[in-house]
Amino acid sequence: MIPERLQWLVRADAPSVELAELFRAAGHKIYLVGGSVRDALLGRVPSDLDFATDARPSEIRTVLDGWADAVYGVGEQFGTIGVRKGDEIHEITTFRDEIYRDESRKPEVSYSDDIETDLSRRDFTVNAMALRLPDPELVDPFEGLADLAESRLRTPVSPEASFTDDPLRMLRLFRFMSTIGFVPDEETLTAVSGMAERLEIVSAERIRDEFSKLMVGDHVADALWGLVQSGLVDHFIPELSLLKMEQDPVQRHKDVLTHTIAVVDKTDSGLVIRLAALLHDIGKPETREFGPRGVTFHHHEVVGARMARERLRALRYESRIVEDVSKLVFLHLRPHTYKMGWSDSAVRRYVRDAGPLLDDLNQLVRCDVTTANAARALKIQRRIDDLEGSIADLQEREELASIRPPIDGHAVMQHLGIDPGPVVGEIMGMLLEHRLDHGPYSEVEALRLVDAWLVQKESGEL
Repeated sequence: MIPERLQWLVRADAPSVELAELFRAAGHKIYLVGGSVRDALLGRVPSDLDFATDARPSEIRTVLDGWADAVYGVGEQFGTIGVRKGDEIHEITTFRDEIYRDESRKPEVSYSDDIETDLSRRDFTVNAMALRLPDPELVDPFEGLADLAESRLRTPVSPEASFTDDPLRMLRLFRFMSTIGFVPDEETLTAVSGMAERLEIVSAERIRDEFSKLMVGDHVADALWGLVQSGLVDHFIPELSLLKMEQDPVQRHKDVLTHTIAVVDKTDSGLVIRLAALLHDIGKPETREFGPRGVTFHHHEVVGARMARERLRALRYESRIVEDVSKLVFLHLRPHTYKMGWSDSAVRRYVRDAGPLLDDLNQLVRCDVTTANAARALKIQRRIDDLEGSIADLQEREELASIRPPIDGHAVMQHLGIDPGPVVGEIMGMLLEHRLDHGPYSEVEALRLVDAWLVQKESGEL
């Protein structure tokens, strides 16, 4: 008898059973494996189904011919064939035995002929269970079901052997801490601490993909602490550990690492806002100074924006994410510079500079308040309330989403009878500054400003 939560996967009309019948008719074995089984046992509906089979990739293609709506060979060099049937996309992988050479960044794959060997090479016991089809039988040679019940992360073989096979599993350990809330056993954590440097043979792209999944999990704080305490983070974001700066007994300042992880934990689960929260104070160790008024971190947002950009590029994040995160880091102190209230001009510039990141920036500023001083926290939150109220008020009076002059460069060239060049750019900059300072104005007023600017330019006043 299989667990009740797996019953829906083995109904006679289930797509998985239909697929399994095809493989059985061709003389092959097939199993549901990995996250599909784990998620089903947790009461979650998997977004797609993963299968393992003794059939080789070319044989998988033969079985699927005439049944699948589409077949994909993106992972075929690793034994994986993708298949689409209707709206569902699944992956079917040949039983395998996957290892790394000592200095290799790419896995070498050899195939095996039985499900137990395949399961032994998987990352954790909770992912090393299989459901045989079409005649259902749960295969659990490494007691993954018991670990699932205890919310425990443990490797099927020794953690040293598992992490030698694929060092990325050390990072995946903390990803599962973040996404499903499970806790590693002591032996596994000890192995990570001893083998952390081996992560350096893994490509930046694979590290990036695993880390991105970790960052959007519901238990991200636990995972980040695990990364720091194990030393694993030092091999792909070494700047993070540096935030745990030595505390001066006289000129005290808060533990920046503890503060940073708390900020990450408070934000929504979007990747950009979480990365910005993680890196928003990354410039503090480089800018820390001790003076008569205590510890300062002058311009840490400027330094931090540069450091964030460099680190994310090293991890091969796409340019949009790199620029969005670095902009949020650069702007995260901006609201604190307007302690005397927000003028319309200041609000316009803030909205203009934030652009489409306005909501993320406001959220980051709010989450950045982690002080235990209730009065100070309330004061800062009220300041942010005032800012958001000023934005809403000004939005009712003018179009803030698209702040631009009432005329474009073509109109300027036509009015003055000039060709494209630096002068047009200078004039458009002047018109934008006027818009930011004074709000909306007419085309007639814009042309008057252009004429006045030109007189000043020709007289040498500019």
